[in-house]
Amino acid sequence: MGKNVLVVDDEPMVQYSVKRVLESSGFTVACADSGPACLELLRKGFKGLILMDIVMPEMDGWDTIQAMVDEGLNEGNVICMLTGKEVPDVKMDQLKEYILDYVRKPFDNAKLVQVVSYYSGFIA
Repeated sequence: MGKNVLVVDDEPMVQYSVKRVLESSGFTVACADSGPACLELLRKGFKGLILMDIVMPEMDGWDTIQAMVDEGLNEGNVICMLTGKEVPDVKMDQLKEYILDYVRKPFDNAKLVQVVSYYSGFIA
């Protein structure tokens, strides 16, 4: 089972909270505060589950996923959205084949661990 998680969110408290919850459940967690920072970690070889925020300055989550796909950086990774948006927007329609789940903030800690544990099993 894959135990690596990348949290992509521009809010430091969200990064901290998710990292703390997941590390206490045995996951190794990296954080990126923007789309470009996420892409850089992927180019350096990160493989695992990616929890992607949608609303970020500079490059939103959808544009980040599109860049991942364009560069082939989605291979070997699983993407779940972790966002405060109540419903996905129109951009998700073009990318839904790359997204396995949509978790809303604020999240329930146990539910987050359950979702991450389940989808981590999809990673070789």
